[in-house]
Amino acid sequence: MYSVREFSETDMDKLYRSKDDRMIAGVCGGLGKNTDIDSNLIRILFIVLAFCSVGIMILIYLCAWILIPEEGDVKSEVIDAEYRIKE
Repeated sequence: MYSVREFSETDMDKLYRSKDDRMIAGVCGGLGKNTDIDSNLIRILFIVLAFCSVGIMILIYLCAWILIPEEGDVKSEVIDAEYRIKE
C-alpha cells in the first residue's frame, strides 16, 4: 500500500527573494535557487509570458515581490524560544 507522509520545512526549502541574484526585486533569483533552475531562464520565461499574457505576468511578479520575503529578513525567520515559569 501507499503511505502518505506530511511535508515539513526540511523537505522543501522556503521561498525567498534573492539578495545576490537580482535584477529588479530578486523574485526570479529566489525561484531559481529554490528550483535549481538557472535564474536567467526563469527571467526569459517571465518576459515571454508577460508578452503572451498581455501583462498579467507583470501583475504576478508584483504580487510575488510583495508576498515573498527577502532572503535573510529577520521578520521572516522562525524564532524558537523556551518559556520558563519562575517559582
